[in-house]
Amino acid sequence: MSVMQTPEGRIDIRQLSIVLGQGSEAFEAVRELDCQIEPGQFVCILGPSGCGKSTLLGALAGHLRAHAGSLKVDGAAVSEPSPQRGMVFQHHTLFPWRTVRDNVAFGLKMRGIGKAERHRAADDILKLVGLDGFAERWPDQLSGGMQQRVEIARVLVNRPRLLLMDEPFGALDALTRLNMQELLLDIWTRIRTTVVFVTHDIDEALFLADRLLVMSARPGRVIEDLRLDFARPRTSELVTSAEFSRLKRHCLDLLRHDNDRPLPRLNPLGLPPENPLPRFAL
Repeated sequence: MSVMQTPEGRIDIRQLSIVLGQGSEAFEAVRELDCQIEPGQFVCILGPSGCGKSTLLGALAGHLRAHAGSLKVDGAAVSEPSPQRGMVFQHHTLFPWRTVRDNVAFGLKMRGIGKAERHRAADDILKLVGLDGFAERWPDQLSGGMQQRVEIARVLVNRPRLLLMDEPFGALDALTRLNMQELLLDIWTRIRTTVVFVTHDIDEALFLADRLLVMSARPGRVIEDLRLDFARPRTSELVTSAEFSRLKRHCLDLLRHDNDRPLPRLNPLGLPPENPLPRFAL
């Protein structure tokens, strides 16, 4: 597989608000979020459950529309899904009736690429994720970590500008999770696409990212933008370092402090109420 050289994958988010639900059930998931992400950055989004992390990722993928503000990738407004913005979820979405190779090649098939070419591309990607030799296996013959490798390969075969990952290792055991984190970093150093990785795990965020965006409780907004200067390649020894521990304590303090804020709903007109309800009233 050839290495990406073009500086694609810039994200520009301006005053972005996202409202979910309708009528009296509507609530503001993300409020007036401003953020710029440079091409090739590895960015983790950290925050408590329900803070809008996955909502933001869904908007980047083109599955959700903005209520206000704008969201652009390489200067173009995001209005619909695209293979250029590939999404990896916590649980794999592989077709059980297709082989590993055919799962990886499926997106290329939908684009009309011939069988021989798409199989070559799939085999190249499978080698990149450490699964050469497993192309003819079925998904249920693989471990959970291997299934997630196939899921990542299925996205990467389209050579996306953005790799969007929604807690992709959350269902794995601790050792497999660490192995997958190291594998992901190895892949990223080779393809250098922009990665936006959602997690609620502080250790994972600090280990992976160039940059860590900490989000508030709902409605989500960025309360801290941390630049992480840990040397690469990163190894498991990093998590025991003094600076890693200091930043982990800082992130915990941010999340604990912000978790005490009241949690507002929207009235039927889509506007925040004057007196937000406290969290326990929901």
